[in-house]
Amino acid sequence: MTYSVRGTVVGKRILVVEDDPQNLYLVTYLLEHAGFEVIPATDGEQAVELAVQPFDLVLLDMLLPRMSGHEAAPLIRAALPEPCRIIALTAYSMKGDREQILAVCDGYIAKPIDPESFIGSVEEQIS
Repeated sequence: MTYSVRGTVVGKRILVVEDDPQNLYLVTYLLEHAGFEVIPATDGEQAVELAVQPFDLVLLDMLLPRMSGHEAAPLIRAALPEPCRIIALTAYSMKGDREQILAVCDGYIAKPIDPESFIGSVEEQIS
């Protein structure tokens, strides 16, 4: 069952794949405060293992230990029991990075995360 609180959808499940403890804490705090259920993973391999569960959205850091986000994204997509969007969380800003990210992900949210606009950006990706 889902319901709306301040424009967010409570009960939506988000897989957050982030190896930096501070970034993971911030993203988790913001999402949970808005009413989302957060399932964390700290590397690409763990994310692929968790992806056998249904999620409404995957937020994926691209620079991860053991398996990069570029490697993990297609494996996560293949493991998901139901389709959902995979959104990169990235600080990449070099020429060509955007194209490489969008080759494996459905969109991206730039780091550093802006707490004022982050939840709105997530909601746009789910709806």
